Amino acid sequence: MLHTKIVDSKNKKLSINDAERFISSVEFGASIFFTGTVRNLNNNKSVIGITYDSHDELVLKSFEEIYKEADEKLNIQDKAVFIEHAKGYLNLGEMSIIIAVACKHRDQAYVLSRYIIEEIKKRSPIWKKEHYTNDQSDWLKGNPIVHEKI
Repeated sequence: MLHTKIVDSKNKKLSINDAERFISSVEFGASIFFTGTVRNLNNNKSVIGITYDSHDELVLKSFEEIYKEADEKLNIQDKAVFIEHAKGYLNLGEMSIIIAVACKHRDQAYVLSRYIIEEIKKRSPIWKKEHYTNDQSDWLKGNPIVHEKI
């Protein structure tokens, strides 16, 4: 069971309650909620906010691929996964991503949650622009979609 969405921060904020409603079931004994939030310092720069941009269609496709790969690589068949990522400007402390997973056992939930966030960071076309206290901003370096052989 999978839910994925890109949420425009101008219209709605990410909600733990939405995630909890989606994954809640008596079938599962373990639930993990991971949230990423905008922090105030990065690379010794004072951050006041972040703008996220994404190729929505490809992001959602990557979320679905990651979910399907988890079946093959992790062998966790019975699960519920909720993934939402924000798009647009976020203030300090606001959530940029929610990943909620429910599985039969806690070790499965921990492994699955970690697998999903690490794969999203590597593969999903999501870009972030940090805004700083000195009125400057920078697009942060991401991961290449195709990794070069060295």
